[in-house]
Amino acid sequence: MDQRTSGADALIQKNDAAPALLGVVCGLAAALFWALGFVGTRHGLKLGFTPVDLLVHRYVWSGIAFLPLVFRAGISDLCGIGWGRGLALMVLGGPVMALISYTGFLFVPLGHGSVIQPSSATLGGLLLAALFLKEKISASRLAGALVIVGGLGVIGAESIGHIGADGVQGDLIFVLTGFMFAGFGALLRHWRVSAVSAALVINVLSLLLLPIYLATGGLARIAAIGITENAIQALAQGVLAGPAALYLYAVSVQRLGVARAAVFPAIVPALTLLVGWLMLGEPPTALQAAGLVTVLCGFYLAQRQS
Repeated sequence: MDQRTSGADALIQKNDAAPALLGVVCGLAAALFWALGFVGTRHGLKLGFTPVDLLVHRYVWSGIAFLPLVFRAGISDLCGIGWGRGLALMVLGGPVMALISYTGFLFVPLGHGSVIQPSSATLGGLLLAALFLKEKISASRLAGALVIVGGLGVIGAESIGHIGADGVQGDLIFVLTGFMFAGFGALLRHWRVSAVSAALVINVLSLLLLPIYLATGGLARIAAIGITENAIQALAQGVLAGPAALYLYAVSVQRLGVARAAVFPAIVPALTLLVGWLMLGEPPTALQAAGLVTVLCGFYLAQRQS
């Protein structure tokens, strides 16, 4: 009897572990794609792209590709999500949030945005999971959140001491966008929006902004930069950091819950600084590195089960 019970328990644990493992893999992949998007953003801004140009690469091309799928699923109710909820998701996890985020890189270097925004998303996710979704937050995760705050404080100190008011403004922009994305994750869970529907709807709704861009001569501006650089941005923003990462993050939220999935954005800083160093030649400063190490320690604590 005990052996049968033990075997049944082992089978249940194995079955439970499979979706959890999928959620972890999807969360890690999303973090890597976001890191590539951050590096692509910094690279694009240095070449002369504006934040709005990058926004087009992030959402418009995939929105055009997804438009037939949304019409097939039902445009009247946006794949069953509804226009009100769809617009809310677009603001918090789509082009509005992205445009604000891109603007932040005009004020601070890569190391700031790549650390502050994902870390703020982690903090906001834990907070919303506890207050809004009533998920249980362990002492370890709470301690991890406090450590992450300490790491953000270290990076903020560099802004005050070395960059000035513009640096503080840039850092606050990334705090805002981090909390916006946390709200996006919480609403995904609360409304039980599927990963596919979220990615489709956000990208298709972004097409509403295209007429404004065309009217202001945006296409001529990006065409002058060259085909190669536009192709790089289309891949980095429009595929990897856009619908691919969004879909993978939505899967991780569904498989793991908001509290656990919220820690994956905290991996993004390390990946971004590493890739940025290798591809853009922007090594982190001592304070950025110290803040990063502190944030990663907080991530470790926040990821623990107990």
